[in-house]
Amino acid sequence: GKHGAGAANNLRAIVLGANDGLVSTFCLLMGVAGSTTSPKALLATALAGTLAGACSMAMGEWISVQSARELQMRQMASEAEELAHAPAEEQEELVLIYQAKGFTVTQATEIAARVMQNQSSALDTLVREELGVNPEDLGGSALMAAFSSFGVFLLGALIPAVPLLLTFGRTFMLEASLLASAIGLLALGATIALFTGRHPLFSGIRQLLI
Repeated sequence: GKHGAGAANNLRAIVLGANDGLVSTFCLLMGVAGSTTSPKALLATALAGTLAGACSMAMGEWISVQSARELQMRQMASEAEELAHAPAEEQEELVLIYQAKGFTVTQATEIAARVMQNQSSALDTLVREELGVNPEDLGGSALMAAFSSFGVFLLGALIPAVPLLLTFGRTFMLEASLLASAIGLLALGATIALFTGRHPLFSGIRQLLI
């Protein structure tokens, strides 16, 4: 618990969503600004890009997480079938797995035999050790992943979009969006450093340069 099991996947999703929202919206605005600097056109572009991107991110996250869950459930079902029809082979696989972890043949054989005494425990162990799947998690909730991705993309997209609204019609609209985006990327990188242990300045500058 103290190591924050599953935190890496959550951090990945948050960083991806926020970074994508900020960068894609900013790039879209700069692309449109190449043909028109009309404040109304830029605001409409920011709104359309934000909503389209957030919906796309949410749907993509839902289908990716759900597909991964379905794949893992199929693998678990296949493993359960193998355990039911060829328990000796599955026990031998466990012996090899424990040998690879550093146990002697005798120790690995004894552990595998104990595990195989309970079919439910054996399936749980095989799924974890052989497939690398946590049967209690399966990658988390697809619906929660979709809502989270929608929200963080929206927050990221607001960073280049809000300055346009605050400076509506002024000649430095684009400059304000550029400055806000740069600060936003620095802040995002520095925030990531709180979780990764890297220096905030290094992480922030890396995020900005990329």
